[in-house]
Amino acid sequence: MTHETQPDFVDCVGDAGLRVFGGTSNPLLAQEIAAALDVKLGQAKVDRFPDGETIIKLEDDVRGRDCFLVQSTCPPVNENLMELLIFIDCLRRASARRITAVIPYFGYARQDRKAEGRTPITAKLVANLISQAGAHRVLAIDLHTDQLQGFFDLPVDHLSAMPVIADYVASLKLKDCTVVSPDVGNVKQATAYATRLGMELAVIDKRRLGGDSTVAARVIGDVRDKMVLLFDDMVTTAGTAAEAIRILRENGARRFLLAATHPVFAGAALSRLKKAGVDQVVVSNTIPLRAEIAAELPHLKVLSVAPMLAETIRRIHLNMSVSAMFGPKR
Repeated sequence: MTHETQPDFVDCVGDAGLRVFGGTSNPLLAQEIAAALDVKLGQAKVDRFPDGETIIKLEDDVRGRDCFLVQSTCPPVNENLMELLIFIDCLRRASARRITAVIPYFGYARQDRKAEGRTPITAKLVANLISQAGAHRVLAIDLHTDQLQGFFDLPVDHLSAMPVIADYVASLKLKDCTVVSPDVGNVKQATAYATRLGMELAVIDKRRLGGDSTVAARVIGDVRDKMVLLFDDMVTTAGTAAEAIRILRENGARRFLLAATHPVFAGAALSRLKKAGVDQVVVSNTIPLRAEIAAELPHLKVLSVAPMLAETIRRIHLNMSVSAMFGPKR
């Protein structure tokens, strides 16, 4: 048995050394995290000037404190991103000892390369902005690609919602299931789910037509008369999921469970999922859901990542291992 050693001088969770703040993008998640840590959520006033500019004033003392700011850069992306940057700058100028940007959903993550000439690499730009604003480290969940960690010139704790989602799916005790990767690029993640759940794996080989439309070519693996589990990092327009379900149904699949960490649900996502005939949609609360989504998707299940984030924050605050949380299954 191994034991984690703690430094000689550490602050205890719940004392004045730790501050958790929440931006306006996902206030309920920030409140859940603070409750799980048994600390009071930091108080700050976020306001807008008449011309739309954001102004933030801290109402708690942060001098010499270890501060964690919870702010997803979800839609409206640019507004939430600017709020994140201004909040970090505010903490820095208020003499916070350490600032950790807790970004459950990191926007602009898909713009991580020059897919064609004369286009930006916006993911790197945003990473630079967060560093320059004054953050000391970043805590994120299921970045679109693992290599995005290298875009930051500061420490990144990259978590996965897989344990939360997989444990829920396992609790359903489903029979005759196959985990399917919706594309070749997602095979690694699908394999991890299949291994954890003890299920078979199939892969959809597809060709992309454009930014929001795809055409599936064939299924590698057996899905006939099976319940199919589709796992992805996000559901944006649901074009990938809808096309995957179409070809899986053509290949004999009977039931469908779609799970994703980030419920972006942009554009025609809801209508596509309804038309595709998904039996259940499982997502996390990295992004707050609009009120109409629950009505449109009655079989939607939202899982909370707050306990996982709270435990990670506790370990960072106490200078303990984060990877040890996930054990050999990581």
